[in-house]
Amino acid sequence: MSGDPLARSFSAVRHATRALVEPLSPEDCGGQSMADASPAKWHLAHTTWFFETFVLERAQPGYRAFHPGFRVLFNSYYNSVGEQHPRPERGALTRPSLDEVNAYRDHVDEHVAKLFENQAVDEELAAVIEVGLHHECQHQELILTDLKHLFSRNSLDPVYRSDDASEEAATAPPLEWHHFEEGLRWVGHPGEGFGFDNEFPRHRVQLGAFELASRAVTNGEWRAFMEDGGYERPELWLSDGWTTARAEGWHAPLYWRREDGAWTALTLAGVQPVRDAEPVCHVSHYEADAYATWAGARLPTEFEWEVAAAGTPLRGNFVESGRLRPAAAVPGRVPSQLFGDVWEWTASPYTAYPGFRPAAGALGEYNGKFMSSQIVLRGGSCVSPAGHVRASYRNFFQPHQRWQFSGLRLARDAA
Repeated sequence: MSGDPLARSFSAVRHATRALVEPLSPEDCGGQSMADASPAKWHLAHTTWFFETFVLERAQPGYRAFHPGFRVLFNSYYNSVGEQHPRPERGALTRPSLDEVNAYRDHVDEHVAKLFENQAVDEELAAVIEVGLHHECQHQELILTDLKHLFSRNSLDPVYRSDDASEEAATAPPLEWHHFEEGLRWVGHPGEGFGFDNEFPRHRVQLGAFELASRAVTNGEWRAFMEDGGYERPELWLSDGWTTARAEGWHAPLYWRREDGAWTALTLAGVQPVRDAEPVCHVSHYEADAYATWAGARLPTEFEWEVAAAGTPLRGNFVESGRLRPAAAVPGRVPSQLFGDVWEWTASPYTAYPGFRPAAGALGEYNGKFMSSQIVLRGGSCVSPAGHVRASYRNFFQPHQRWQFSGLRLARDAA
């Protein structure tokens, strides 16, 4: 690989993905637990498909695909590229084998490396490669998120990686409120460094005075909500949320279990006690909104969150820590946990910024066509790569989904 910084980033990201699946068996890599999730093997192949389809086919005249059938098998949702294998049936793909998928990755990586060595990466192609690298960072997070859901369906309670809980904080710092004055505020990507198209254009929004909690809501605080009948009180819930909670039988966050009078939760390190000081995780937008109503507060808008996070040091509990679960807030850092630990639900629907234009061609399908029936989350989580997160980053999921590492922070109107 050349000395080009982008070439080094390409190598680092591709190696990081393989490192995530190294502890897994081929059987682990092939399982799919629900339609929203994908097998680890599929993630390995799809991220490779991206570079083959959008980089090699463009930059290498006469490039021969590793396997012509992969164009359909590992296309996610790019209709302008062609057909796709049905998403709910990705777990049925016993072939290609994990070994063949890894050979596919080797093949594509070698060809991309030659582009850098031959100085064949122009500015336009470099921009596509950069999108591909951040796209792969998203799939690194999904590998762990989807694997956790897969393991939750196994009564053996598999362990992905053991951890050391010897330094757990017993209590979280007291919740404080931080005041932000009303006014016109700039939001959106500031223009330096990478950003997805949905972060642009930068623009101003009028915000009323508001207050934001100093940290994320904790497990202990969530247990108080549960013990006060939070899941049984319809007055706290949005109508769709109440209907969903009843239909799904929600009485606690996803992965929580009541065992011998105590709450435990499945983690990537196996079943662990629910620790009161840690941020609550794996709750839907509906649950987050109900909690905020119960607490006499609300969820922040995505712009309130971004204004609070702007200029805040980008530090937190990310995947590189190896912890792979949320950590208690650190006293003295306020506001804390804005980055890492849990994706924070906002009150904002995922819509286009004024003047938004999707990218030309197939990559225009990346974000824009999902701007319906989704809610914005901010800040990254304990399984997000640190270099992938920024204050303007907009994640989005449907309000009922909770297999993501999603939690919440409270906001309220200023008096």
